[in-house]
Parts: sequence; structure tokens; C-alpha cells
Amino acid sequence: MILLSILGQGWPVDVGLLALIILVLLWIGLVVIGEDESGLLVRRYGRDLPPGRLIALDGEAGYQAKLLMPGWHFGYWPWKFKIVRVKMIVVRPEELALVVAVDGAEIPTDRILGRDVACDRFQDAEAFIQHGGEKGRQMTVLRAGKYRINPALFQVIQPSNAPEHGLQPQDLRVFEVPPDTVGIVTTADGRPISAGDLAGPAVSGHDAFQNGARFVAAGGCRGLQEEVLLSGAWNLNPWLVRVEANAMTEIPIGYVGVVVSYVGGEHVDVSGDAFTHGDLVEKGKKGVWVEPLLPGKHPINTRIMKVELVPTTNIVLNWAKRTEAHKYDANLSPITVRSRDGFSFNLDVSQIIHIGAKNAPRVISRVGSMQNLVDHVLQPTVANYFRNSAQAVTVLEFLSERSERQREAYEAITKAVAAYDVECIDTLIGDIDPPADLMKTQTDKKIADELTRTYDAQREAQKRRQELARETAIANMQEEVVRSEQLVRIAEKNALAAAEQAKGEAAAYRLKAEAEATGQRLRGDSEADATRAVGAAKADAYRQGIDAVGAENYGAMQLAAILGEHHVKLVPDIAVGGDGAGLAQVLIAKMLTAVVPTSGQ
Repeated sequence: MILLSILGQGWPVDVGLLALIILVLLWIGLVVIGEDESGLLVRRYGRDLPPGRLIALDGEAGYQAKLLMPGWHFGYWPWKFKIVRVKMIVVRPEELALVVAVDGAEIPTDRILGRDVACDRFQDAEAFIQHGGEKGRQMTVLRAGKYRINPALFQVIQPSNAPEHGLQPQDLRVFEVPPDTVGIVTTADGRPISAGDLAGPAVSGHDAFQNGARFVAAGGCRGLQEEVLLSGAWNLNPWLVRVEANAMTEIPIGYVGVVVSYVGGEHVDVSGDAFTHGDLVEKGKKGVWVEPLLPGKHPINTRIMKVELVPTTNIVLNWAKRTEAHKYDANLSPITVRSRDGFSFNLDVSQIIHIGAKNAPRVISRVGSMQNLVDHVLQPTVANYFRNSAQAVTVLEFLSERSERQREAYEAITKAVAAYDVECIDTLIGDIDPPADLMKTQTDKKIADELTRTYDAQREAQKRRQELARETAIANMQEEVVRSEQLVRIAEKNALAAAEQAKGEAAAYRLKAEAEATGQRLRGDSEADATRAVGAAKADAYRQGIDAVGAENYGAMQLAAILGEHHVKLVPDIAVGGDGAGLAQVLIAKMLTAVVPTSGQ
């Protein structure tokens, strides 16, 4: 190196002087190490290494544990030592490096990684071996920085050579847990998990699994861990730790989260003697936690815990063909019931319930989940109530007394679900689907009733229309009525006048009639006296005639006289004999009568 510097500066060099300098350097064994490198010593001869050893600690032949640091070093003659210049190990930010030791003690069978020893992060090879460093994969990782590491003892694995050791480059990067996520950890080293446990309990002092040695020393278990990693960047040994990033458990507004833990400390029930249908435990214990998770995001290890969401707002469950957004009622359908009169029909029911935040753990401890509450408690409770109640009434009674049925259902279901720490807000009967044949008869009857009422209404309307027309006509004739009333009054006055006039005329006529009657009576009396005198004279004459000729003869004489006065013929004009020629005789006689004048004959 010195000779190269002199030649590089262009100084005039004498060959003899140059040879002398070379001899001096060889004699003193000068070695110059640069700033960015180290010198790996290989002793060409010396004592043999102990069996099983690869690195010399006490002048043995072979690779030496000690490295030459940057600078001038004397006494390292080329016939005794071979100097291998090695570059510094540079671990870039956001990366890490793994180390494999090729010499040291054997790793115990209960571990798979070499324990951590004081060796200045593998830069002091002598200390590593002297302090009991173990050969194989090391638990300690190299973080960002520069390291002078003996390549004869340690193999350093970086992203550039990761595939040669069965790793991926991303395995040697700083592990980042994104925001709103949680890292679920599984470790590959430590003591076995106790029988009956699902995960290793949390231990302290290991800086979130970044110090694997402390994790193992503190009694950490291999396998799934209870402890989780929160968001951030972590220097994790991929041979020791595997992390699964999951979303944090989010409890929406209007819900609480009931934690069911499969791991934790001793199970101690804190629910009290009154609660006999399940156990509740404190936070961190195995079982159902008595305190629910409030709305927000929580770093829950979902591999060892289950969070049941329980709505704290009113929950509507439909026994119908529709389903609410929460899907708890997806398996519910309209309830089929049978009435007292033997008809089967379907009805829709909506049940509104509420679960308080403090009662949510009790509900989950009793039934396991909200879906179990619906399927195993509310479904049989509501459906059986309506089936039983429908058998006590007819279909028409059920329809007509809907409000009463609904009130009774609310009271019965409220009492039933209260035993499960559930509050019944309301029970609502929706659509009722009665038998079509029965409803047709009722519909026909109703239509007939409505038609009757319609006709009655129309008839009443016609009557009112007639009354209106009459009133309208009366109103329109009011002027004529007034005129007629005036005429009536005038006529009454005229009638009174005429009556008075008639009375006067009647009196005059009566006097006149009485006078005429008196005259007539006097004249009649005179005529009657005359007639009586004539009749008496005739009667005397008839008596004298009867006395003279007899009554029969006198009668015949009087009859003949009367017939003569009236010109009555007593002898026929034509006489017909009985000799068979009567018809001819009659015709001839009629002809002659018509021809021969009869006057004077």
C-alpha cells in the first residue's frame, strides 16, 4: 500500500531504494487496513484446532477469531499469516440482517435459535465463543448500521442473498403494522404452551418481540401469542416471529362488543348468585367478559378471542317475507296458525326488542350469540304464542279483535323475554292472510251492505234535492205568492160586498116569492074546487049509465068510444085463409093496397 502511494504521487523512485523498502516492510510484517474494511487473519501454521472447532482463539492454525481493524498493523508476516480483506456489513434503514454462526456450542434441543451473548452484536468473535455462543441460526438480528463481522465465524443474511438461505427479500425488511390493524404473533421458539391453553401468555421485557432473547428468558412460549402488535415498524426476527396483520375490531355506534376469551387467567365467576345461566369473568380472564367493548376500534386478537356484536338500539325482527339490514331475521317467515273454527291462515308479525349495554354480556353468556337469541328464544316464543292464541278464537274474531290480540301478545312476550335479560319494546301484527273462500263471503256481504248504504244515501240525496227544488221554487214564487195574497184579500173584500148584496137580493126575492106563492096557492085552491066539481058530475053520470045498461055493457061502450076517438082499427085490411095460398094472397093484397086509394073506403 505504501509503495502504491509513492508511485501514485509520481515521485522519482530508485530501483535499489524500492527493493530496500520492500525488504523492510516484509521484515516488519506491516499490514494496512482501509477504513471500510477489516482484515481476516488466516494463520498458515501453528497448533491444531480442538476437535469440533473452526475458529482459532489461541494461535492455532486456521481462521483467527480476531479481525484486523482499519490502520497499520505490524508483525503479520506473509509467510505466517494470510490476510483476507473483507468489506464492512452495511444494513440499510428499513432492513435487518440475520446471522448464522458456524462455530460455538450446540443449541439445546428445546430451542431452535442460538441464545444471545455479549459479543458486540457479533463483532467480537472471541467473546461470542468464550461466552458460550451457540452455532446455528441466531436469535439476535442486526439492525440498520455498519458492522465489522468475521465472515469465517458468521454468515450474514441480507435481502441481497436471502433466497440462498430459503428466505424472501421482504422477510428481511422492518415489519410494518398499518394503521387500524393489529399484528397477531406466532413465535417459533420458547417453552411449550401449557396443556389446555391455546396461546402463550403475555410476558414482559421483550420490547414487542424485538428482543427474542429476553422473550425466551422471560418464559415466553412458542406458538400463537396472546399479545399483539399495534401499528408501527418492528425489527422482528423472521426465524422467531411470524406476524399476521388483521383489521382492528370495530364496534359501530349503536352496538357493544361482548368478548368471549378462550385464554386467560383462572376462571372466576363474577355474575353473582342470581345469574345461574352462565358465567361472567373480569377482563383478561377466560370466558365471557363482564364489561363489554364500547363503540370504537379495539386491538383484539381474533385468534384467541371472539367478539359478539350486540345492538343497543331497538332491533326489529320480522316474521314476514322481508328482512331487516341486520339479517338476524333472515330465517324467519310468516307464522301459520289455526283458528278455533278450523281455518289455517298466515300472519306477519314484527317484534321490537332492546338489549341494554350492561345486559349484553348476560345475553351472550346465556345463548351464545344474537343469532342464537333469535333462532332459539324469540322464534319459538313468538310463534308458539300466536299459534296458541289463535286456537281460542275464530278467524273473523281474530281479524275484528286485532288490537286486543296485539296487546295480549305484547304482554305475554314481554314477560317471556324478560327472563333472558331482553326488553320487549312492542309486538306488532302486520298483514293477515285469511282463507280466500271465507273472505269472499265476507267481501260479498260487505259489498251488499255498502250498496245498500249507497242506495239509501242516493235516496236521501234525491229527497234533499226535491226539498231543495221545492224551496227554490217557493223562493222563486214568493213574488207571485205576495201578489196572490193581495188578490185573496181583494177577493175576500169583494166576496163580503157580494154577500151583503146577495143578502139584500135574497130578502127581496124571498118577499117576492112569498107573494107569488100566496097567489099560486089561491089559484090552485080555485082550480081544485072546479076540478072536484067536474069530477063529481062525471061520477054521477057514470053511476047513472051503469045503472041503466049494466056495468059490463057500459064499459064496452066507453072502450069503443075511446078507440073511435083515437082511430084504432078493429077489423084487419087483409085476411088470409087456410088453403095453402096464404103467402100469395098476402103479396097480392099488399100490391092492391098500395095502388088503390083507401081514403073514403
